[in-house]
Amino acid sequence: MRIFASTPLYVGTEELARRQQRYDQISPEGVTIELHDLPAEAPRQLNNAEDIARSEEFVHAALAAAPDGFDVLLADCVLDPAVGRLQDELDRPVIGILRMNLAYCAAVGVPMGAVVRNEAIAAEMHRVAKSYGWSRWLTDVEVLDLSFDAISEGTAWQEQLDAAAVRVSTKGVRSLFNGCSAVDVDPDHPSVVPVFDPVIRALELAAVGR
Repeated sequence: MRIFASTPLYVGTEELARRQQRYDQISPEGVTIELHDLPAEAPRQLNNAEDIARSEEFVHAALAAAPDGFDVLLADCVLDPAVGRLQDELDRPVIGILRMNLAYCAAVGVPMGAVVRNEAIAAEMHRVAKSYGWSRWLTDVEVLDLSFDAISEGTAWQEQLDAAAVRVSTKGVRSLFNGCSAVDVDPDHPSVVPVFDPVIRALELAAVGR
């Protein structure tokens, strides 16, 4: 299975290479992902509703123009920018990371909590889940209140993630969706609530159906 993926931001050469390496490491056997950056005029962070709306338009254009030879299209963002639209418009399958994970939760009947970087992303995640009709499977969305640099650095993200896991553990949350497609989750890191990588789950589900 060959997947054409688009970043949700303009990230530049170095960060694109880091994200591509991450996909190379986590992709299931038989799945290859080719990640593409957005143009330089695209948003560089998702800090507000305007950034999110502009990101969606750029991702829509990038995935709609994906060349032949790819079996599946992927929006490399847990907010599924343009995924619903593209699934209605295109013949090729389009993977939405959030949609795949919510579908899994609905299938097994177990809601999930989530952590995200800021309030704008939290609001959009709730909106997208509602648009799918699956709001009940997304419970608490904890805001880590971190800078954009925390995505690539990792340490500060892990510290805030640990604190969020403690908070949601008192609310009955049974699993925690790590709400950034470009942040690694250490599967061996101890946590009071199991934290999972939504990209790995989405790819594994896609691989089963290939």
